[in-house]
Amino acid sequence: MANAEISTKPYLLRALYEWCVDNGYTPHLAVKVDSRAQVPSEYVRNGEITLNVSPSAVHKLQMGNELIEFSARFAGVARQISVPVTCVYALYARETGHGMTFDVDAPKPAIQSDAEKEHGRTGPSNEPGPALPPPVGVPTAAPTEPTKPTGGKPQLRRIK
Repeated sequence: MANAEISTKPYLLRALYEWCVDNGYTPHLAVKVDSRAQVPSEYVRNGEITLNVSPSAVHKLQMGNELIEFSARFAGVARQISVPVTCVYALYARETGHGMTFDVDAPKPAIQSDAEKEHGRTGPSNEPGPALPPPVGVPTAAPTEPTKPTGGKPQLRRIK
């Protein structure tokens, strides 16, 4: 019986992370939060969280093939973070928005937001998503791109 092929996603995430750091940019992970993700729930918005994973913001970062793990401070309190690679939908440089988006199997939210109820949404749609949420704990405006994938193949961004 042959082993299943390892996804390219964790390798691309590590490469994009290194590119951000090597260029002096601040790498951010955009994550669809589900029951497997260990993140501070008070910072989750609409089932998503954006995390600053720069070397100055995290401690003991491990970007494995299955999990991304590190510790970071949220409002001065150290927290252990664990995110499945499958839940990451983007890694990008905060300063430029350059990076890459990925498809994820998004969990259906248990509770709809008021905006979703108002617009009659009950789950994922094929409409383009909003810009990425602002990073947690970083006072900055959200970049206008990349946007969340709309389904099908991942949207690729050219990195120069």
